[in-house]
Amino acid sequence: MNDPRPPLEPLTGAPPPRTEEELEEYLSRPPGPARVAMAELAGDLIVLGAGGKMGLSVSRMARRALDLAGKTGTRVTAVSRFGDPAVRQAFTSAGIETVSADLLDDGALEALPDAPNVLYLAGMKFGSSDRLAYTWAMNALLPAMAARRYRASRIVALSTGNVYPMVPIVSGGAREEDAPGPVGDYAQSCLGRERMLTYWSEREGTPVTLVRLNYANALVYGVLLDIAQRVMAREPVDLSPGAANVIWQGDANAAILGAFGLCASPPAVLNVSGPETVSVRWVAERFAALLELPTPEFVGSEPGTAFLANTSRMHARFGYPTVALGQLVEWTAAWLASGGRVLGKPTHFEVRDGQF
Repeated sequence: MNDPRPPLEPLTGAPPPRTEEELEEYLSRPPGPARVAMAELAGDLIVLGAGGKMGLSVSRMARRALDLAGKTGTRVTAVSRFGDPAVRQAFTSAGIETVSADLLDDGALEALPDAPNVLYLAGMKFGSSDRLAYTWAMNALLPAMAARRYRASRIVALSTGNVYPMVPIVSGGAREEDAPGPVGDYAQSCLGRERMLTYWSEREGTPVTLVRLNYANALVYGVLLDIAQRVMAREPVDLSPGAANVIWQGDANAAILGAFGLCASPPAVLNVSGPETVSVRWVAERFAALLELPTPEFVGSEPGTAFLANTSRMHARFGYPTVALGQLVEWTAAWLASGGRVLGKPTHFEVRDGQF
């Protein structure tokens, strides 16, 4: 059932979530940008590739924001293979319709319901270096097929900041106007995704937004958790990544939904992450203090470059994240210290050669 409480209370300054149920409520609580976007949404929403790490929370956020706007009749449909029945049940319990499909199968896309709004989340990252053909099929072929199927819709498509080259840490990050420079097959195939969506957008006039996301964090996974776990295990912390961009997944969800208001042909591009260039050394030392552990051992050297994105366009449009960096670090430490469940899926943010 949908949560009947008006989810209007801001998470800024809120205590850390104590249970998985509370974490899911936090992740799907719609901030202002999501509420505005869903209030203005014309027609139903379909989420392709909803079975990944962000699919449930962003779908729930959309459903909650639509209900708040009085648009209870607007459908949100999640599409995934749904190999785990419990995952599918989590969607249906939140009032989200589900369709089980392998989108690469012949006729799978054509069998899906029409929808004027498409959130495209499907993609392949981890293990991509071992399954190169499948990676390219998922990240470039499938987006072309989906863009053709939904050429009469608005499409917000999740991409990655890995399409940019590494930039100087002091630069403030790559901007949307900067030329891509993907490193490795994963990043190259993600640029392929963008190129295929751009082709169909320009050919058919399909309004599209390409969302280049850098490292959403949801306490059960994320760059911050990766670092915190090393600190807690008293393992050496590698400084070779230098720095990263991070954002609370709930704020990333809100920006992704808000991106429907930016859709254009040719596609709009939006970097999504927190505003800070986050030092790996600083984060590790902060976790050590919060967890009351010794200063961690560091290995490697801090480079002059990193994969970083400038998110000033996002913050000018949607405002500062509701969960600031310091609060997110504190939540992550509290979650880990309390024995909260983690997904066991490292981000591999330290990879610099593009081999995931």
